[in-house]
Amino acid sequence: MKTRWPAVMKKMAGRRVLWFCLGRSLIFLAGLAATSNNVIANDNGPVERVKSMWRAQDGDTIEHIISKVSKVAQFVPQTWGVAEGIDRTDYVYLSWTRHRNHKSDEQYVIAWKIAADGAIKLASTYAKPIELGWRALALSLIASEITDGEEDANLPFLHDPANFNFVTTAQGKLGNLLRHGRCNIIEPVEVDYVPKRNDKPTEKSDLWRVLLLVNCNTPGPHYFTHNGVITFEKSEGQDWAPQSFFAKRIAAFPPGAWFDRIEPDEREALKKARKASANGRTEQDRAAAP
Repeated sequence: MKTRWPAVMKKMAGRRVLWFCLGRSLIFLAGLAATSNNVIANDNGPVERVKSMWRAQDGDTIEHIISKVSKVAQFVPQTWGVAEGIDRTDYVYLSWTRHRNHKSDEQYVIAWKIAADGAIKLASTYAKPIELGWRALALSLIASEITDGEEDANLPFLHDPANFNFVTTAQGKLGNLLRHGRCNIIEPVEVDYVPKRNDKPTEKSDLWRVLLLVNCNTPGPHYFTHNGVITFEKSEGQDWAPQSFFAKRIAAFPPGAWFDRIEPDEREALKKARKASANGRTEQDRAAAP
């Protein structure tokens, strides 16, 4: 059964409702049957097309991703269906919940737009990490669970460096580099997609972003190796690019030698980091004083 999406102009309230952004309009998926796993026969064509043709950047199919993610995150697939957008374009959707005995406000939707030429494009911005593969989506969902105060979030999966190997650098895969650098991942962790704001034309284009905090048992300044910030970003069709100072060292030098060479133009950044770290410790000492 095809569902029509009326245009409803409301502010999005987190991820606990069935909203997703399409251009400048907020579209609400009405009439979704949360308990049915069946799709009307007439809807099978578009759904099967997405299942058979859509691929993540690493080649994963949507069914493989769903199977993997549901084993490590609070992700319970519900209903596949087809809906018609206000632009008369078909959207294939998968609804899901965090809990099997879910409440009415715990439903989410991942949707794909099927263009007139048959091209399939993910339409749910919050779910864009899925395009990087199942681990990226799982990490994104688990990080959101922690932010939302969900119990039993899969912290071991979130803290396993191997799950960040989808981020690649000139030195190798990020997870492997962190492991060889004897780094432990701490929180917070962010794996998300950042769309460019239409009212800020000078901003970067849409991009994926990975942010980690780490403690590393490796030679280097304490203010980088403890609570060190590692940030990488990637635009469509581009390689991962390091953004934070520590990330740039990881991308440029092998583990164990991240801070062996400091270029002249980097000394100012080190000086500022050292000063910020010292100021932070001073504030902590003041707060702890009787």
